[in-house]
Amino acid sequence: MNKHFEDTRYYLKRAGETAKAGVAEQLEPIEKKVTELTDREEEPEPSRFDEIRAELKELQERAEGETREAIEKARGKLNEYRDERKNE
Repeated sequence: MNKHFEDTRYYLKRAGETAKAGVAEQLEPIEKKVTELTDREEEPEPSRFDEIRAELKELQERAEGETREAIEKARGKLNEYRDERKNE
């Protein structure tokens, strides 16, 4: 099951990178024209792609934390059950 998630994450990453490159390529002539007309330097700011990446990273970390908590809780219940069985 984990392999499927790894594959899915890989392909989503590739799709995002390809889409970003395609949009950048299509907008490049317009960006140059606007820059020439306004005669300003580009100001770096986080792109929507970077914002989404940060959100996904946060979701991943939260999911990992919740998974760890669930595993710890299950182990605790399993240990309690084993202790009860020993005492019988």
